Amino acid sequence: MTVLTPSRTATRLMLPPAFSQVEAAPGEAAFAAARRMAGSAGPGAFVVTDRQDVIDFAVVLAPDEPLASARRALFAGMLALAEAVASAGPAEMPVAIGWPDTLLYDRARLGGGRLGWPQDCAEDAAPDWLVFGAMLIASKAHAGDPGLTPGSTSLEEESFGPGARELIPESFARHLMKAFEIWSEDGFEAMAARFLAYMPEPATRPRRIDLNGDCLVGAEGERLAFAQALDAVAWLDPATGAVRL
Repeated sequence: MTVLTPSRTATRLMLPPAFSQVEAAPGEAAFAAARRMAGSAGPGAFVVTDRQDVIDFAVVLAPDEPLASARRALFAGMLALAEAVASAGPAEMPVAIGWPDTLLYDRARLGGGRLGWPQDCAEDAAPDWLVFGAMLIASKAHAGDPGLTPGSTSLEEESFGPGARELIPESFARHLMKAFEIWSEDGFEAMAARFLAYMPEPATRPRRIDLNGDCLVGAEGERLAFAQALDAVAWLDPATGAVRL
């Protein structure tokens, strides 16, 4: 059984009671740590890391539907992440979601989210757990001149306040609860509409998310595949395990 240890971060996050803060092992990404301990930690485990270059956290979820549709939890996570970043930064700066898991700030890549589940879970079975992990670039000081990496940005470059490292995960937790509340009370479509509002133009084309997570765009129903995009994790640099610069 995995033994959970209290977070050793200097400042404990002010999380809603449904969440319990846990620290990843030294050098371990929050997403990997949450997947490792998901079975024993249970839903609500909120895993954090102590890194300076990124804000890295993950949360264990308790799905109640088959994996094929439960994967749509990614949209709730991305909605919560977008709203947390939007609430922490300057009001006039645009926040957007690149399909389906990349977070854009002022049209540059700031980070993203990803989803994990038990590898042996069948598509028609409810998984014992899901893990939503998020990562944002806190600083690109290690990457040299920002002009060398124009496709990405950081909280530091965008003049987020010094408290963003705590504020964003705390806000994410609250917005995540709200997203699932909307899903439960008003239906998935109501929550998905909020997610879709963050997708870049053209927003005038009708869009909806199918039961399997695919996005259907336009009157002809152009299909943006969800499962393949989940596997790709477009924002993640496999060489560094962090957000692509």
